[in-house]
Amino acid sequence: MAEKTILITLVLMALVTFIPRLLPAWFLRDKSLPPFVIAWLRYVPVAVLAAMLLPSLIVKDNMLNFQWNNIYLWAAIPAGWVAWKKKSLFGTVITGMVVVALARLLSF
Repeated sequence: MAEKTILITLVLMALVTFIPRLLPAWFLRDKSLPPFVIAWLRYVPVAVLAAMLLPSLIVKDNMLNFQWNNIYLWAAIPAGWVAWKKKSLFGTVITGMVVVALARLLSF
């Protein structure tokens, strides 16, 4: 019984994940979207990433952490600048990692 429940759960999870991606692509395959919709859709990945990243930067122990010793928040500033100016995911990640590593190295 447990294997059957797991299999049904996996199939339903696959459908729930696959259908919302398939249906818009299927219905819009022969249509062209207005330019403002295309421009708006370009911001969706950035908005989702920001929504996922922000809590890890400012929440610690279920409380907001805007203290001076929050190295992740400090690392986000130069990493954000690199992302904005250079538009390089690799450069942004490396910048954030280097700033966190230096902050940990310099704080005893």
